[in-house]
Amino acid sequence: MNRDANREAKRELNVPGIAYGGDYNPEQWPEEVWAEDVRLMREAGVNMVSVNIFAWALLEPREGEYDFSRLDKILALLHENGIAADLATPTAAPPAWFFVKHPEALPVDKDGRTLSYGSRQTFCPSSPAYREAALRIARVLGERYADHPAVVMWHIHNEYGCHNGECYCDTSAAAFRVWLREKYDDDLAALNHAWGTTFWSQWYYDWDEIIPPRPTGAVPNPTHQLDWRRFCSDALLSLCKAEREVLLEASPSTPATTNFMVMYNFDKLDYWRWAPELDIVSNDHYLQSTDPESEIDIALSGDLVRSLAGGPWLLMEHSTGAVNWQPVNRAKTVGEMRRNALSHVARGADGIAYFQWRAAKAGAEQWHSAMLPHAGTDSQIWRDVVRLGADLRSLAEVRGSEGVAEVAIVWDWSAWWAVELPSQPSEKLRFQDLVRAWYEPLWRSGVAVDFVRPDADLSAYKLVLAPSLYLVDDAGAANLTGFAEAGGTLAVGFHSGAVDENCHVRLGGYPGAFREALGVRTDELFPLLPGESVGLSDGGTAELWSERVALAGAEAVTSYTSGPLTGVPAVTRHAHGTGTAWYLATRPDPATLASLLHRIRAEAGVEPVRSTPDDVEAVLRRGPDADYLFLINHGDSPAEIEVAPDAVELLTAKAIATDGTSATVLVTPGEVAVVREPR
Repeated sequence: MNRDANREAKRELNVPGIAYGGDYNPEQWPEEVWAEDVRLMREAGVNMVSVNIFAWALLEPREGEYDFSRLDKILALLHENGIAADLATPTAAPPAWFFVKHPEALPVDKDGRTLSYGSRQTFCPSSPAYREAALRIARVLGERYADHPAVVMWHIHNEYGCHNGECYCDTSAAAFRVWLREKYDDDLAALNHAWGTTFWSQWYYDWDEIIPPRPTGAVPNPTHQLDWRRFCSDALLSLCKAEREVLLEASPSTPATTNFMVMYNFDKLDYWRWAPELDIVSNDHYLQSTDPESEIDIALSGDLVRSLAGGPWLLMEHSTGAVNWQPVNRAKTVGEMRRNALSHVARGADGIAYFQWRAAKAGAEQWHSAMLPHAGTDSQIWRDVVRLGADLRSLAEVRGSEGVAEVAIVWDWSAWWAVELPSQPSEKLRFQDLVRAWYEPLWRSGVAVDFVRPDADLSAYKLVLAPSLYLVDDAGAANLTGFAEAGGTLAVGFHSGAVDENCHVRLGGYPGAFREALGVRTDELFPLLPGESVGLSDGGTAELWSERVALAGAEAVTSYTSGPLTGVPAVTRHAHGTGTAWYLATRPDPATLASLLHRIRAEAGVEPVRSTPDDVEAVLRRGPDADYLFLINHGDSPAEIEVAPDAVELLTAKAIATDGTSATVLVTPGEVAVVREPR
């Protein structure tokens, strides 16, 4: 097989059933602890652990000198006990000697400060010295352990961009210019046009005049900032691909992954560009302590990661209890850890892993929870870990099954970056908040959702939602409006379609690229002040945004009843081709938005996967011979859910009582049921 074909072929993880484990860092402990570790792993049902993530300084104590004795013992011990290894390249934390020799590889922040080594990811992504050292250690590892029986997957780096998503040093500036020359075909005039540099006398006459968007006296050029974000994502992706290539040469049949961070507080990388480069997509997800309904964030993240993967994926990290990096680190309540994990499985995770196996007694993450906590096995966390291991063994047959959705939500990282640039009509626009506001009513209704790029194949969907698509290119806009024209239902949120891929405003009235398909034209935007709201004709209220919409073929569904736009349409509906296009020109209150989205999806013919009470989450995975219905009760009351008469509840292995024509399963508060329904 040639290398290109080899890269395109996705390699599968050779671990039976659902993978279960966590980050294992035995180098933090004396060797006599290791035997107890693997004994307890077996007790908990652990079948795969990630090793070597932060061991570079121990593996390579001096440049070019290696000591694999410790890692050899660890891998042998794991293999002897039937535990597979996800072997990491330790490149997220270069050793101190590297920075002493190469201080130029240290990152520089936006304010021009050179950061010191002494933690992790304190390197410049564009540093030639770092790349050389990282590829060297990756190559040595790949060649040494390519055929090791314990190694089932390569774990490239760790959380790319978590702490060094942007570096503003001169090396990065030079790499940025190289990236720009490639993007703009070495045509400086094309860059000047794309960036609109006639504004404020920013015209460039030489590539060397271009620098990163460092702090300046006024607002930086928006397209300059946007291209910088794209470059920073690609710079880190280049490192990941380079390590992947080294490992592929050494071990052509072993799958590789790197852990994404699709979660509420990370926006550095365009994962649509990253996902195709990996055999297996994996993700790290942690709860936000201040989120009263963090189960919604878990669901949104899981649906997005499944969409990135195009199918099943791995949860590489989450927490058994509290994390250590938020202002207040809340412990999980009884049953919460289990519900969290099984929610990820419901949304496509074929592996559940934690940071970390054994809680550290020293170091920056000593107060981060673990599978084996400081209190040891006489603890609630340990009992929950053992119970979850048994649950996952019961769900082995679920592996490989896929999600089924008739609704897609458009998600685009460039649109996210662009809408949150300075000098918007309102600085209160937050991409994730806008998307979650639309996602939440669907989640509550048990409606399955995929996420898509603007240019994705939409033929499998009945309804496509674009809650926040400020930036969209012509091809993406045509794809979305063509979906409606061909019979689909499209719903678009305010301030979408406003600019093209270069952040140039689409002239002629808003919402720009979607104006014709939506049958409306806005000539003026009226963002609302913090705390300000306006009434709606359906009895609801709206906040954050309003605009002066004129009908150009659409019908008004809801209008403003107060404020300067009284009587002006706030929500419209338009027949476009053989389909329907809706426009929400404001942000309705949650109940009003939920009612509106219920009407939109009902008209589109979209039904929930199962009818459930408000606090019971219903998710479906589809296998070749059966459906797997996950029912997660987040509420305080028991719920009976109708299921197929020949169903079996997998966590208890019990057939469900039936009268032959109908059956129900009882899900008590805080519990989970997973029901196999044969087809």
